[in-house]
Amino acid sequence: NAVDPERQEPQGIEDSIPTFYETTMKGGHNTNNPELVHFLTDNALDSVHWLESLGVEFKDEIGSATGSLGQRSHYPATPSGNTYIRSFQQFIDDNADAIMLLNNMQAKELILDDAGAVVGVKALYDGEQEVTVNCGAVVIATGGAGRMHYQGFPTSNHYGATADGLVLGYRAGAKLLYPDTLQYHPTGAAYPAQIYGALVTEKVRSVGAMLVNADGEVFMNPLETRDVAAASIIRECTERGKGVKTPAGQAVWLDTPMIELKNGAGTIEKRIPAMMRMFAKHGIDIRKEPILVYPTLHYQNGGLHITADGQTDVENLFAAGEVVGGIHGRNRLMGNSLLDVIVFGRNAGQHAAEKAKSVNVGTLTLDHVAAFEAEKQQAGVTDHRLSPQLLPDYARKIHPAEK
Repeated sequence: NAVDPERQEPQGIEDSIPTFYETTMKGGHNTNNPELVHFLTDNALDSVHWLESLGVEFKDEIGSATGSLGQRSHYPATPSGNTYIRSFQQFIDDNADAIMLLNNMQAKELILDDAGAVVGVKALYDGEQEVTVNCGAVVIATGGAGRMHYQGFPTSNHYGATADGLVLGYRAGAKLLYPDTLQYHPTGAAYPAQIYGALVTEKVRSVGAMLVNADGEVFMNPLETRDVAAASIIRECTERGKGVKTPAGQAVWLDTPMIELKNGAGTIEKRIPAMMRMFAKHGIDIRKEPILVYPTLHYQNGGLHITADGQTDVENLFAAGEVVGGIHGRNRLMGNSLLDVIVFGRNAGQHAAEKAKSVNVGTLTLDHVAAFEAEKQQAGVTDHRLSPQLLPDYARKIHPAEK
């Protein structure tokens, strides 16, 4: 899938693959795996072309990203993740004879053989029937862990983000890289309650909005990396006592009206229409009034260790996406998560498919699960939380009047 040398790319501020590599490493505080960052940056443009071959249309303009030098972010013509999903779904439909979909099936455990290689999955079908899926290779792509609500923070994550991939991989013998490292997106919606924790994209700041404390002071450069921005907001609300009180706690202002004062009327509707619609549903016109934001659990930087072919330390077990550690180091730059998913998801799928052709399956076993439980007991770990959790264990709080 070579890049077409005659293709004319949209022109922005001068950028290059070495610069992209450098800023990604710097953004991750140089704790990234250099081999994986090289693979990410070297295959970035080719992946955009591949998406186009599947039917994804991109805008001609290139956008900037916080923490990055120059402009390198490509945006789909339709600003929604459904743009990608529809293209992938069409590809699957066009190749239905070669692809089997197992819907409504939740992975509970990996199955190994007596040589320690992954050769299948124990799963739960439709929430109740246990089934065994035999396969030559497995790709874990389960996402992150925001719905664990570490330290009581809200999250922008989907309801299945409960660290299940880390559990499945680790229990089978895969190594973890700094699983303690989570990214708090600096601007989650802090008000109203209906969208508490929902993501307020960094594009809002990249097109001109400033972060302002309760005293009306701009307290930081709005284009700092996510970890620096999140830490600054938390410090402003706690140590400095200059946060805005909200029903859920504290927040700072994001001065969205400044965008159109700087860039002209219509900029918000053109550049960040999804944000305009999200707040408009709750009676807030971000063109005329600022919004309240606070850091929200957004991304799992640490995860399963992989090599450049996408394989973990366990034979036949591959991983891609947010469940992987090492690509972004201890802090991810804006835009690199979707690129990571495409580059390494495609890569892991290709290598897993090739590996599956030559797998010789030994005797199936779940002995690693018993060994893991025995190790927990020996270490004195008494937590009986269901794992993998599949969904967060939210419980409805009963109002005193209903008791």
